[in-house]
Amino acid sequence: MFKKILIANRGEIAARVIRSCHSMGIEAVAIYSEADENSRHVRVADNAYLVGGPRVNESYLNVDKIIEIALEANVDAIHPGYGLLSENAGFAKACHNNGIVFIGPTPEVIEKMGSKIEARKAMEAAGVPIVPGDSTPLLNVEEAEIAAKQIGYPIMLKASAGGGGIGMQMVHNQDELKKAFSGNQKRATDFFSNGAMFLEKLVEKPRHIEIQILADNEGNTIFLGERECSIQRRHQKVVEEAPSPFLDEKTRRKMGEDAVQAAKAIGYRNAGTVEFIMDENKNYYFLEMNTRLQVEHPITEEITGVDLVEQQIKIANGNLLTLEQSDIQLNGHAIEVRIYAEDPKTFFPSPGKITKFNILTGENIRHELAIEEGTTVTPFYDPMIGKLIVKGNSRDEAIKNLVNVLEKYEIEGIKSNIPVLLKIVTHPEFKNGNTTTNFIKEYLFQTKV
Repeated sequence: MFKKILIANRGEIAARVIRSCHSMGIEAVAIYSEADENSRHVRVADNAYLVGGPRVNESYLNVDKIIEIALEANVDAIHPGYGLLSENAGFAKACHNNGIVFIGPTPEVIEKMGSKIEARKAMEAAGVPIVPGDSTPLLNVEEAEIAAKQIGYPIMLKASAGGGGIGMQMVHNQDELKKAFSGNQKRATDFFSNGAMFLEKLVEKPRHIEIQILADNEGNTIFLGERECSIQRRHQKVVEEAPSPFLDEKTRRKMGEDAVQAAKAIGYRNAGTVEFIMDENKNYYFLEMNTRLQVEHPITEEITGVDLVEQQIKIANGNLLTLEQSDIQLNGHAIEVRIYAEDPKTFFPSPGKITKFNILTGENIRHELAIEEGTTVTPFYDPMIGKLIVKGNSRDEAIKNLVNVLEKYEIEGIKSNIPVLLKIVTHPEFKNGNTTTNFIKEYLFQTKV
């Protein structure tokens, strides 16, 4: 087994990966920017190295410097966490080229799944349902107009290399398409250095449901149930739960089998997530594949009892899966909410020093935190400062537990989105399981999302 792993990330996910490393007897090496010198993930690591300035391109995205540190620290492997370099094929290649194991899939698979157009083509070839649309890269609005007429409005305009909702917009007619195309293409070019766009038919009243998979180096592949991630703001997930309140066992099994087929078709290795969009009649279509650990992975861990980071490390070490599909049983219900340092009225980031921080702990309550009392939240990074995960024997029990913990969550010195989270999880439509991706827009902030 690996003796030393570098975590090429920051915040709560770095601390979470470090915890699994320690439980496996593996030394954990952290990296930190000048802004993160006193961060929690630095304190809980065995060793920590300064990687650069406060901005991400100076530090956490500096591939050459991270590799240099990894070699200096004599690590066996690098865990990329999520975000940042986790789906960067060039970074995975750099690890391999320097004799360091990248804890994730191969660079070739990362590259293929990083292009939504190529991913659509691969899934269609594998027999996995895809949203009706046009998989041809569109380089200008004239090409988009021709494709849109063939598909029929309403449609979704998407960036091939997009993520996090960047470069994506709903379009109802030709005028909207003309207005939307250039702006989204520019954002895609700015963020991903790739302005290729494509179109899909709009799925009405959609749910966002994803399947967690694990695959070892011999191709043995299993799925670990699903996560409902439909409550989103500007295509960013806010509340996730497992299992979905909408699925029946037959649909769950079929989606899981399709996710396994998708993974096998591309030679996938390690942990990954196959994301689907589902309509009100339970028709589902491939959306994308995330070739990394998900932010919301803890809710799967809570209902299956499987440590996904531990599994990632074992697979990367060359171990075969000891779990079989029949071993995966879903027990209880888990819900995760993302805690952000942001103004709940304007959704603007709220950096500053945390002067008070008290949270409930106990059975069926799990906190994944980037902060503690005294931490200064800087303006340089994503404002997510933690995640709260609760579990119950039933969905109703999990909701009650969640509300209780949120109501007693004390954080001062910065503003947080906890008031918004409470509005969501106490809303009658949430309690009834009516959680489409339009939830926040329809029921909470019609003019602010």
